[in-house]
Amino acid sequence: MSILPKKNELGFFEIRLESIGGLGANLAGKMLAEAGVLGLGLNGSNFSSYGSEKKGSPVKSFIRFCDPDVEIRAHSPIEQPHVVGVFHEALYKTIDVVSGLAPDGILLVNSTRNFDEIKRDLKLEYGTLAIVDALQIAVEEKTKVNTAMLGALFRICEFLDPESMKNIIRKTFEKKYPHLVEPNIRTFERGYNEVQFKTYETPMGAQGKSFSRSMPKLGYKTQEIGGVITAQANSVLKDLSGSRQGFLPKFEIEQCINCAACDTVCPDLCFVWEAGEDKKGRTQMFLKGIDYQYCKGCLKCVEACPTTALSDLREKIGYAESNRVKHNFPYIAGGVS
Repeated sequence: MSILPKKNELGFFEIRLESIGGLGANLAGKMLAEAGVLGLGLNGSNFSSYGSEKKGSPVKSFIRFCDPDVEIRAHSPIEQPHVVGVFHEALYKTIDVVSGLAPDGILLVNSTRNFDEIKRDLKLEYGTLAIVDALQIAVEEKTKVNTAMLGALFRICEFLDPESMKNIIRKTFEKKYPHLVEPNIRTFERGYNEVQFKTYETPMGAQGKSFSRSMPKLGYKTQEIGGVITAQANSVLKDLSGSRQGFLPKFEIEQCINCAACDTVCPDLCFVWEAGEDKKGRTQMFLKGIDYQYCKGCLKCVEACPTTALSDLREKIGYAESNRVKHNFPYIAGGVS
């Protein structure tokens, strides 16, 4: 008798993890698949898609499970998952994280917000929504978000054995990082115990979320003559807030000495300056604030700041928008203000 709670037409139980580079979704997918294969004797596969493989860029990790007598001959990305794990909730701004989710599927989100707010922002109509504050757990235990998310995923996938995952954690860390074994096991247990659920009733005949595959704007049929690149080679028009891993710099203008140490280390031109006069009437540039649209939360500015003008802050929904000081790029936005 199969221990898998659900299967698609090919006999697979499928999980898709949505994340950004640096949160450990790739490793989490590997460990999750390993726990099912080595711990329970299931057939399984795992692979990831992470583009340029840099911190802050979108990452997807795919996990398939099936019964031991079923062979896995499908190696395409998972488009209709039974479970979706969202490691970074701001991803919904740029990616349809619930794309293809079954009508009775389960969505796990790393968040501190309430169920109804997340349901509204992610346009989830029905199914089960699970929430865990994986970032706070990781901060308190001095570990990574992925271990807390793994704990929550094991609670969701009841057919998986938590003890087998703990053994894999020990195997993964004990040789090179033995001091991280116990903190990661505590993180896993907290994720398992602290995840909360809310089910929105699925009506009869409900359809799952349709899967949308993003296509390039220019291809071999639509490319400009001569291979002209029409998009600007910068991030001026982009919103990079989805790259933040849960923290951003907080600016206290009263403490600022306008030394520009922050601007020197900032990789994305986030700081906004204006000309003014100092107490002696000399022309000087003064820091007005931060344009959070371009801030990826690297916190290099906090490390460089010689005063207490910049500090790290756990990001809250709406903080960046209400405290943003906008850049003026007249040649890009059109017109000069």
